[in-house]
Amino acid sequence: MTVDRAVMMFAGAMVLLSLALGFYVSSYWYLLNAFVGLNLMQASVTGFCPAAIIFKKLGMKPGVAFS
Repeated sequence: MTVDRAVMMFAGAMVLLSLALGFYVSSYWYLLNAFVGLNLMQASVTGFCPAAIIFKKLGMKPGVAFS
């Protein structure tokens, strides 16, 4: 798995987790969805993604987007 795919998988998991927590625990968890969305948008513009940096340090192969 490349860093790009890992970032997409992580973002998707965070969205699904925050939706479930927002539904079952507290509506404040929906703010995590907003944070994930904003982070994805800024990463697409700037190329800086903290999750990509962490996945690189964990030894994942670099992808095309976050080289």
